[in-house]
Amino acid sequence: MAHTIPAPTPGQTQLVPVPALSDNYIWMAYRGKHAAVVDPGEAGPIEQLLDQHGLTLDAILLTHHHGDHVGGARALAARSGATVYGPAREQLPVCDRRLAQGDTIFLENLDLRLEVLDIPGHTAGHIAYFGRMNQGKPLVFCGDTLFSGGCGRLFEGTPAQMYDSLGKLRALPLDTLVCCAHEYTLANLRWALQVEPGNVALQLWWEAAQGLRAQGLPTLPTTIGAEQDYNPFLRSQQESVAKAARIHSGTRLDSAIAVFTGLRAWKDHFK
Repeated sequence: MAHTIPAPTPGQTQLVPVPALSDNYIWMAYRGKHAAVVDPGEAGPIEQLLDQHGLTLDAILLTHHHGDHVGGARALAARSGATVYGPAREQLPVCDRRLAQGDTIFLENLDLRLEVLDIPGHTAGHIAYFGRMNQGKPLVFCGDTLFSGGCGRLFEGTPAQMYDSLGKLRALPLDTLVCCAHEYTLANLRWALQVEPGNVALQLWWEAAQGLRAQGLPTLPTTIGAEQDYNPFLRSQQESVAKAARIHSGTRLDSAIAVFTGLRAWKDHFK
């Protein structure tokens, strides 16, 4: 995918996923001549867009400390003077304002107010940013916690923490745009089809996602409502999902968290 963005629409905040590294997306929001980015794993693609469109980078938002999410933050901040926001409980290469559950930030030039959610699991201090674009459409920058058809691996947190974090995201408005940080959709859906082969919504999204990728287009953002229809990690209380997890694990899995744990182990070893 080429590093291009649509021309700014006067008075409107626009959102694009910028491809980076091997399968990352750096989310860029821009309005007029001002921009913000989320999880810049490298600086180059963003520097190219800033130069191409004459944009000023106002803010850099970080969800967690992994290198493929923060690798470009220092260079971008040094170049632009952008304010860097990030999780309070993680070590970051650069951060001007540390954030935790309930904090809010307002990016005035983008007319974008964001509320911070603590969503540990993938890492111990992972956060998300929830807000509304143009006073309307809700969106969440969720890093590596929720993916289309999947969720992040548990590198530092517990299954119970990740289950609760996914519950926070699941409770957001159904039309919330899910702005996650990797193009993992097809790999996730191949596994999800093993869990719920009869799920019609899943089958339809599998076909549509394959078509998008064949054209070199991103499968993101999706929505919270759509993910509730086909993402096994948001469906662990559904009997069809729980039954599949029990059969695969060969154990009772007698709680929703146990089912989630079984699903995560299944996905970890799925080829």
